[in-house]
Amino acid sequence: MRVDKLLGSLGYGSRTEMARMGKAGGIVLDGVDLTDVSKRIPITPDLSSRMEIDGRPLDPPPGMALILNKPLGMTCSRKEDGALVYDVLPDRWRRRDPAISTIGRLDKQTTGLLLLTDDGDLLHRVISPKRHVAKVYRATLARPLAGTEQALFAAGGLVLEGEDKPLAPAELEVLGPTEARLTVTEGRYHMVRRMFAAAGNHVEGLHRERIGGLALPDDLAPGQWRLMMPGEVDLIFA
Repeated sequence: MRVDKLLGSLGYGSRTEMARMGKAGGIVLDGVDLTDVSKRIPITPDLSSRMEIDGRPLDPPPGMALILNKPLGMTCSRKEDGALVYDVLPDRWRRRDPAISTIGRLDKQTTGLLLLTDDGDLLHRVISPKRHVAKVYRATLARPLAGTEQALFAAGGLVLEGEDKPLAPAELEVLGPTEARLTVTEGRYHMVRRMFAAAGNHVEGLHRERIGGLALPDDLAPGQWRLMMPGEVDLIFA
């Protein structure tokens, strides 16, 4: 791909701006100034370690995936008012093409593990109902558990209000009188909250701990993110 086209797709600027930056010595490849931004280069996984833009490593090329510890009060939509999960990412990443999107969504009042990617294939593999990728949530409830929720959710026949199709079986682990861990393999709208509502309770706090075999890293504070490391994508489907 042409260097100016690559950098434009990563949000660094227009082709004219990239040409100006190259002539000024702001683009370095393998330790050598790259002044001709019309040059074509192969897009390889190690490109970020070989190329610098204004003295900093090149942003990851297309195909990247991120782990974010979503804080309370942020939304996953690009169109709503208020704080968005995209606000914690570098500003230029808003101009990337293909765009970065969340893999599924967490509502504004739900915290925890959120994945983002510009890889459409990966996104669809994770959210596809055929994959049955498990999502694990820790829920804090308004009232003590009745003791019937485990059997209700595990039976696989629960029909949520406004729907006709029964839910797939889900696993409930009781952690305390008003706290439980729920593992689901579907991604319906406000699903966990609606399940507990159907059981006569109300979710006061909800935190996603795991997607498939990938757990939220302990060292990632709310609002922090990092690139996924080699092998972590495979953990999702383990």
